[in-house]
Amino acid sequence: MVDVPELVAQAREGRPRAVARLISLVEGASPQLREVMAALAPLAGNAYVVGLTGSPGVGKSTSTSALVSAYRRAGKRVGVLAVDPSSPFSGGALLGDRVRMSDHASDPGVYIRSMATRGHLGGLAWAAPQAIRVLDAAGCEVILVETVGVGQSEVEIASQADTSVVLLAPGMGDGIQAAKAGILEIGDLYVVNKADRDGADATARELNHMLGLGESRGPGDWRPPIVKTVAARGEGIEEVLEALEKHHAWMAEHGVLAERRRARAAREVETIAVTALRERIGSLHGDRRLDALAQRIVDGELDPYAAADELVAGLTESA
Repeated sequence: MVDVPELVAQAREGRPRAVARLISLVEGASPQLREVMAALAPLAGNAYVVGLTGSPGVGKSTSTSALVSAYRRAGKRVGVLAVDPSSPFSGGALLGDRVRMSDHASDPGVYIRSMATRGHLGGLAWAAPQAIRVLDAAGCEVILVETVGVGQSEVEIASQADTSVVLLAPGMGDGIQAAKAGILEIGDLYVVNKADRDGADATARELNHMLGLGESRGPGDWRPPIVKTVAARGEGIEEVLEALEKHHAWMAEHGVLAERRRARAAREVETIAVTALRERIGSLHGDRRLDALAQRIVDGELDPYAAADELVAGLTESA
């Protein structure tokens, strides 16, 4: 058993091993997970969470590393949660983001954690919300969450981040992909990376046109800016930082930040509750209650929806 209060205290002091251990407890769904979350609850809620998403190859890891450098120059403690795809065979992941961000490995003001999706769709690992809370409670002022890069299903980041940054690159058809993926609805800031390549201006114009077509914003609403960068050389990163700061200030002023965080907490509670209910239902295979309901459906006495209502009611009463 882990001494959770001591581990949390060490994490608050900025000890990387303590932070790593807490996130490992989260990823492994430890029996002490509830104790960990209870200890972290009063300590979290201060970090600015920025999500970075986009197709594979647009330079998410390079852009994340450049943003870390910019935030560190501003004196901020930074946490990075980089999600990598899991192998469908071994369940493992390459976790290559640590290789790309090796420049920050020795910086005590930066904590980088790679997480495997473990089959979870939507571009994030299932344990991402709790891992974000660990980094928040550990004193990270900014948390950068880099998604897996899975393409058209990668919109879950919008439900986990305060600000969602969508990266595109010229010559990859990303303007069309953005429209297909619903990414035009989730982006708070658009970055055309690798802007030294041919077609960068055309990509920015196309994106601006698409944003205009789908726009249903009123006076005072946030209009996502489009910034061109060459992340590998650090070009345009200060403009990205400025846009992020403006969006953060706008959200705070208009009550959007508090509302997004409430919605995030509500979604997390719902996910935990649904998962617990699914586990209880999964344990009913061969149970007499389930078999009896199934027989009544076969006999024409019940329809499946009524049977499901009875099952849920029975589970709630026995809880």
